[in-house]
Amino acid sequence: MAKLRLTKNELKKQKDSLKRFRQYLPTLILKKQQLQAEIIKLNGEIDKIKQEKAFLKAEVYKWVDVFAEKQDLKDIISLKTIETEKGNIAGIDIPVFVKAVFNEAEYDILTSPLWQDFGVEAVKKEIELNSRIEVLRAQQEAVREELRITTQRVNLFEKVMIPETKGKIKKIQVYLGDMQTASVVTGKIAKSKIMKAEKEKVPV
Repeated sequence: MAKLRLTKNELKKQKDSLKRFRQYLPTLILKKQQLQAEIIKLNGEIDKIKQEKAFLKAEVYKWVDVFAEKQDLKDIISLKTIETEKGNIAGIDIPVFVKAVFNEAEYDILTSPLWQDFGVEAVKKEIELNSRIEVLRAQQEAVREELRITTQRVNLFEKVMIPETKGKIKKIQVYLGDMQTASVVTGKIAKSKIMKAEKEKVPV
């Protein structure tokens, strides 16, 4: 660490730094609050999708008896990929769900069970809901990481940089004050000596 220079120029430099820190800190705090709010919002969206899944499951249970027939829908429908696009939350890039793309095998409607169409659509819906949750969790991960970094910066400004800069300013001010006092005292002593010397030169 460089030694602190106890000068007026350094005092101005430290005061300018303190001003910048105090101006930047509210922006960081606001960003932290925004990120915290986004995490709460994402939790709410995931909970909402989970409710949709529960509703879908209840609908499927109505067909549970016919679903008992031996027919593996995994051979007919499966997830191929999840398409996303780039979004932004509080200045960070996040994936945004666009759609789930499926692998779908053709099947004979005439020979297939009556419930199979419903079953395929139910599975597609469940896969889509799971895909939405997966993307939302990726968003959460990105936002949490940004929140961690932002929180570190807030703590750095609040607990380290601002207090340290205040301490430096105080140290310089005390030193300059002492130097000014010493200068005044020295000046008075010098003046007193001059006056004394002049008196001694005056003839009796």
